[in-house]
Amino acid sequence: MADSDSDEDLKRAIQLSMQSVEPQVKASGVQVQHNNIINLDSDDESTTDESDTEIRGPDKDFPKPEAVSIAVSTGMLGLDRKAMEQERLARKRKASISPPPPRKVARYNDSASKVSTSVSAAEKVLPNKQSTSHALPSLDYPSSLPFPNGTVKKTWLFGYPRQGEDIKIEEILQKNNLTLAVLSSFQWDVEWLLRKLNTKTTQLVFIMQADTTETKAQYRQETASMPNLRLCFPSMEGQINCMHSKLMLLSYPSHLRIVVPTANLVPYDWGETGVMENMVFLIDLARLPTPQSMSQQKMTDFGDDLIYFLQAKGLDQSIIDSLYHFDFSATRDLAFVHTIGGAHTGDDEPWRRTGYCGLGRAISRLGLMSNDQQALDINYVTSSIGSLNLEFLSTLYLAASGDDGTKEYERRNVTLGKKAKDYSTQMKRKTDAQEKLRKEINEGFRIYFPSQDTVEASKGGPGCGGTICFQRKWWESSTFPRQLMRDCKSRRGGALMHNK
Repeated sequence: MADSDSDEDLKRAIQLSMQSVEPQVKASGVQVQHNNIINLDSDDESTTDESDTEIRGPDKDFPKPEAVSIAVSTGMLGLDRKAMEQERLARKRKASISPPPPRKVARYNDSASKVSTSVSAAEKVLPNKQSTSHALPSLDYPSSLPFPNGTVKKTWLFGYPRQGEDIKIEEILQKNNLTLAVLSSFQWDVEWLLRKLNTKTTQLVFIMQADTTETKAQYRQETASMPNLRLCFPSMEGQINCMHSKLMLLSYPSHLRIVVPTANLVPYDWGETGVMENMVFLIDLARLPTPQSMSQQKMTDFGDDLIYFLQAKGLDQSIIDSLYHFDFSATRDLAFVHTIGGAHTGDDEPWRRTGYCGLGRAISRLGLMSNDQQALDINYVTSSIGSLNLEFLSTLYLAASGDDGTKEYERRNVTLGKKAKDYSTQMKRKTDAQEKLRKEINEGFRIYFPSQDTVEASKGGPGCGGTICFQRKWWESSTFPRQLMRDCKSRRGGALMHNK
């Protein structure tokens, strides 16, 4: 690239970076690029010229940034576009003489770079760009799929020995041959995340919460210079006030990886500060030979519910349709349980498909339901507790036994007979059933959440426990089930758990 071209590119980047962030941006004033549609079938196998990101440890191990004389403007997503453009131009200048050295992660600013979001109408999906390189990449995985039957892993944690049961985000993403990544999260550190990906060869879709038209416009404006990135904004209308879903769909030339983590897309949730652990489910599904595909009739319940969830999020239909080009047969004995905000009504009974009703439906379909004579033993690990009471726990308990909401509804809306005898009999039956359920919950339901002492004694202390949420007023409520609470301690001593 000529120096004059570089200077012009840099000037444009500086102008973008220094633009003031208007509190209200009209959607009609934002230029939205319309590109060709792509999907999970993309088989771009171009090589990457970037080494894997180096992992750094706790905050104290990162180099301290030197003082600068000018302020760098960052947007709502925490992106420093000037610095990103400078890095891109520097790489292009060096490309003709030497390969780029491994890039190291700079010290992140936790307060400035993260944004709390939850994930309706999607942007157009990504352009199907052709790489200028035709060489095949060196594969990061063996010829057989790493996780063909699905597995649950702990997230890697800096400072703790690896014993084969943990996994790093780099090992999940496998960026060297990742062609498309659909990522959903509640919290984001976008600049950190982009360092984990090869943004030149990977098409990206971020499913993010944006409550207002102005916020959506601002996010679009901040990412307009990234041709491989598109945004999907799920509906926040009606009763919906949060999109907390965490999900990854990762497409490779040979397979699709489905990932359900408890971690947000921020460095401390993925172990880089050594204080917080999470867990992750992942499964690899082989790509079917062209032109084979799974029919809707043969799709597994897992696949059906995944597709139902993605449609509710507003993900582009071309990506959803391309899921049928992967072999979902390994998910036949698994269930994809989700929660979709808002009211669920209609003749097709959508309320059965999500939330605790969806949990009960899934357990029933897997043949794991229990009868009224079988008491359950439930251990519930959580990182956030609200105004709990036995009424809510009863719905979860019944769902865990395979109730799709029908029994729970009848329990709350028993129809009493007109005659005194019928009334008395049914009231006694209702009272006896409630007492039996209450007894089973008190004896078999345990809730694991860290105590104040555990947080204070943890490696990071209370200052690193901000994503573990509870309020004193809930605990002190007369209806709070204190007798069910248990202290939650990680086997990796000193770590706090964001697991669910």
